[in-house]
Amino acid sequence: LKDRLSLKLLMQNNNVRIKYPKIEGTAQLFTDEFINYLLALHDHFSDRIKAIRTVRQQTLTEAHSKGIASLALPLSEINTGKWVVDTVPTELKSPGIEISGPAGIANMFINALNPGPEGERAVGYLDDDEDSGGHSFKDTINSAINRLEASEGTLSYEDPKRERVYKLEPGNLPFFMHRERGLHLDEHEVTIDGQSISATLLSTALTLFHVGRSQMRQGKGVYFYLPKLESVYEVEIYKDLFDLSKEILHLDSNSTIKAIILVESLPAVFRMENMLHALGQYGAGLNAARWDLKASILEYILPDPKSVWPDRFEVDIKTTKFMSDIFRRLVAICLKREAVAIGGMATALPSRDEEVNQIAADSIKSDKEWEARQGFLRGWSAHIYHMKTASDPFKEWWGTGWQPTIEMSNPDNYPVHIETPEGKITSEGTIRNIRTIIEYVEGWLNGRGAKGIDSMEDQDGKRPSLMEDLATARISVGQVAQRILHHVSCQTTGVIHTPQVVKEMVDNATTNILEIRKSQLKESDFIDTEIRYQIARKVCLKWIENYTELNFRSLGSYTQEDLKRIGLEADALQKK
Repeated sequence: LKDRLSLKLLMQNNNVRIKYPKIEGTAQLFTDEFINYLLALHDHFSDRIKAIRTVRQQTLTEAHSKGIASLALPLSEINTGKWVVDTVPTELKSPGIEISGPAGIANMFINALNPGPEGERAVGYLDDDEDSGGHSFKDTINSAINRLEASEGTLSYEDPKRERVYKLEPGNLPFFMHRERGLHLDEHEVTIDGQSISATLLSTALTLFHVGRSQMRQGKGVYFYLPKLESVYEVEIYKDLFDLSKEILHLDSNSTIKAIILVESLPAVFRMENMLHALGQYGAGLNAARWDLKASILEYILPDPKSVWPDRFEVDIKTTKFMSDIFRRLVAICLKREAVAIGGMATALPSRDEEVNQIAADSIKSDKEWEARQGFLRGWSAHIYHMKTASDPFKEWWGTGWQPTIEMSNPDNYPVHIETPEGKITSEGTIRNIRTIIEYVEGWLNGRGAKGIDSMEDQDGKRPSLMEDLATARISVGQVAQRILHHVSCQTTGVIHTPQVVKEMVDNATTNILEIRKSQLKESDFIDTEIRYQIARKVCLKWIENYTELNFRSLGSYTQEDLKRIGLEADALQKK
């Protein structure tokens, strides 16, 4: 009786400590046992997470003053020793494609797991609660429920507007790669002892407690992508989180938890071998990011007037040697350590115009053939329509029995050397960036973390829209801010990127986008759309201004209320 009373008092105390909105799904997920587990994670890791955020800012400041060479770690036994990662599950070594999409949207989740137009399924599914998610408590709850039901084969969704029911088709599903929000973000709607909880701890806890245990009961592994990491210390947080979770949740000793680090920050480029080592038994591989990595490079070189980048559309991974060498170095580390190397995203969306689809397919095929020949095992696809086109190059290349050369597995052959890419700096490129930012923020305000965007929608020509997430908006902001900061002139017109000029570009882009939307939408639908675009315009200006002040705050750290307040404030860039 005494033990039962003590347990009851503990539960009551824990329910006093934690506050969260009671929305659909929380009654199912926020059980007493889960709350106890979440509180344990918070008590163990919240101070460490706060500390790494401080270290990140210090690292950035030091790089701005001393140069990016300060990011490199000294050579150690980790780099020269003969260690390899623990056994990687067979399914994680499968060549092909991983379909990606927001985990919080049930119909998209189901479509991603089902076969594509050619009848083939992806080998894996990146179920995302990060950059393509809505960055809200509701989104995280929906993600957990969708993942759980999908893992148990019961996920379905009825769309009354389309009069359509989405169901999982029979057959083996792709393996899941769970991606949670990064260590730099909090979930403001959930507080413990009056403080916002780490978004990473919340979503990872929900996944391990509910989805992970369901997967383990079925004899499956639980796999994670780890986003936005910058240091060994940060990786150790995840390792310790997995260790503690196995202890608290009494997970079977044979249960499998594996993680792949997303190399999407410049510090990680210098440290990826050490970071893979720091994951210990959980390490499985590395992923070569593109837009996020480019955005991070821009943030680290932004104060340097000698490092102004050309239009981002010209900086192709395949033809920009220092970027290619980063990717080859990543592959070399994976080959050396018997880990898996995962490539980038095919973002093209399907069109009603088959000529446009062929243009997209040719581009995707070329890109994935290049990745496969560098030694990447898989890549990502944003839409099932182009899934097979993106998958075949990996399956065909590795299916030949090809083996990487000895030279390809030596990271020393691919030293890190950050350069300024060649290419033009144009006002047209700036305007495309601005349109991308406005369009993306409008989608964000509408609860979407990913949106199909044509940054040249106002121009003639045939091209696919691209599924863009937060990474693309981030590099677009960085590039516009860099041009303002250094008074860069357009190489075709001579126009200088002053705050006033950029603000005029933002105003004109907003007006043009609204003219197009007005011609596409019913008047009743256009009213709300126009309001979102006008707020997006204000947020675009504020976001660019932040970057000119070397304030790289993530859009994901703002609440919807924060963004609406920005929509009511005076325009940013006014005082520049």
